[in-house]
Amino acid sequence: MSNTLSRRDFSKLLLSGVAGSALGLFGTSKSAFASTKRVVVIGGGFGGATAAKYLRKLDPSIHVTLVEPKAVYYTCPLSNWVLGGLKTMDDIAHTYAVLKGKYQVNIVPEVVIGIDMVKNTVKLKNGKTLGYDRLIVAPGIDFKYDAIEGYSESVANSQMPHAWQAGSQTTLLQKQLLDMKNGGRVFICAPANPFRCPPGPYERASLIAAYLKAAKPLSKVIILDAKDKFSKQGLFKKGWDRLYPGMIEWRSVALGGKVLKVDAGAMTITTELGVEKGDVINLIPPQRAGKIAVDAALTDATGWCPINPVSFESTLHPGIHVIGDASLAGAMPKSGFAASSQGKVAAAAIVRLFQGKVPAAPSLVNTCYSLLAADYGVSVAGVYKLAVDGIVEIKGAGGLTPLDADDNQLRQEAMFAQGWYQNISQDIWG
Repeated sequence: MSNTLSRRDFSKLLLSGVAGSALGLFGTSKSAFASTKRVVVIGGGFGGATAAKYLRKLDPSIHVTLVEPKAVYYTCPLSNWVLGGLKTMDDIAHTYAVLKGKYQVNIVPEVVIGIDMVKNTVKLKNGKTLGYDRLIVAPGIDFKYDAIEGYSESVANSQMPHAWQAGSQTTLLQKQLLDMKNGGRVFICAPANPFRCPPGPYERASLIAAYLKAAKPLSKVIILDAKDKFSKQGLFKKGWDRLYPGMIEWRSVALGGKVLKVDAGAMTITTELGVEKGDVINLIPPQRAGKIAVDAALTDATGWCPINPVSFESTLHPGIHVIGDASLAGAMPKSGFAASSQGKVAAAAIVRLFQGKVPAAPSLVNTCYSLLAADYGVSVAGVYKLAVDGIVEIKGAGGLTPLDADDNQLRQEAMFAQGWYQNISQDIWG
C-alpha cells in the first residue's frame, strides 16, 4: 500500500476475513458429490486446521480426518505477547471442539509415523492406519539442533529454550525472565533465512524489553543475528530508539552475530568475536520442514517441500498437498496467515480435483502484525500472484507501516493486531 488510507482499507479487508478467504475466487461451490472421498490432514495448526474446516464447508460429502496429537494447540502468533506480560497462555490456546462438533471433522489425537504412498495410507504411532484419496501434510517446522555445537533438544527444553513452537518452552522462557536479576543480559539468537515468522525475533526482543523496562530497567537485550538485515528493520530500529534507548542491541552477522557454539552449563555463547555469558539465552536454531515431511521424502535439498503453486500438491509425490511453513511457496513468508491462506487454496483445489476439474489459480495474501509495546504496532502486508517462476509478490499491492507513522497510527496498528488474531482464530478454530 502506498499511502495510509489504502493500508487502513487493506487492514479492514483482512480483519473482515474477505482477503484470501473469498472462496468464490477459487471457482468452487458447496454442492455435494455422489461418491464419498477421504482426505486425511496431518497437523492441526494454522494450515491444517483451516484446510480441514474448509474442505467440509466446500463439500460436506468429503470425509475429513485431522490427525493432531495435541488436544490444545498454542499459537506462535501472540506467544511473544505472553513473554511481554500482555497475554496468558490461555489466551493463545485453541481446541478442535468446533471442528469436530459443528463441521464433523474426524479428530484423531495421534502422531503420524509413516506415509505409504503406494497404498495411500497413513500409519499412526498406535499401530493403526488411515486410508486416504488425497492427503494434506501441514507439519510445521523442525529444528536443525546439530547446526550449533553444544545445542540439542534436551538443552532447548531445559536451559536455552527456543520457544519457537508455543507451549512448554514459552512458559520456561517466561519463568527465566521473571527469575532474572535486574541488570541481567538476555540474548536472542536469530537464525538465517528461511525460518518461521521472519519478524518474530524482533517483536520478541521488543516485548521482552517492555517487560524489563518496567520491572528490571538495568537489564539489556542483545540480538545475535545470522543475517545482515531483517523484516521491518527500519520500523523496529526506530521504535527501539524511541521506546528502549540503549536497551536493545542488534548485532548482524557481519558484526559477529552468528552463533557458533553454546555451553548450557556455563550459559555462554561463542561467536566469531569470542565468548559471552548470558543470564537468559533464547536460541532459535535453523529450521526445516516438520519431521514427517522429511521422513516421507517430501523435502528436497533445501529441507523444505517443493509444491505446485496452483494446488500446493507436492511435485515429488502426487496426491499429497503440503501447506504452511513446510512448503516452498515462493515469495510467501512462513507465517500463520500465509499457512491459513494456503489451507484454503489446497482445500479448494482438492474439491475441484475430486470433481474432475483443473484447480483454479488462487489469490494469495499475507499480513503480519508486530507489537513493540502494548500500544505501538507495525505491520507488513503482501499480495501474491502466480507467475512462470512460481508465487511472486505483486509490487506496490502490499506494504509496510509508514516509517513516519504518528502515535495514532501506531496505536491503530496495535488495535488491528488484536482484531487480526481474534478474526483468524475464529475463522480456523471457531
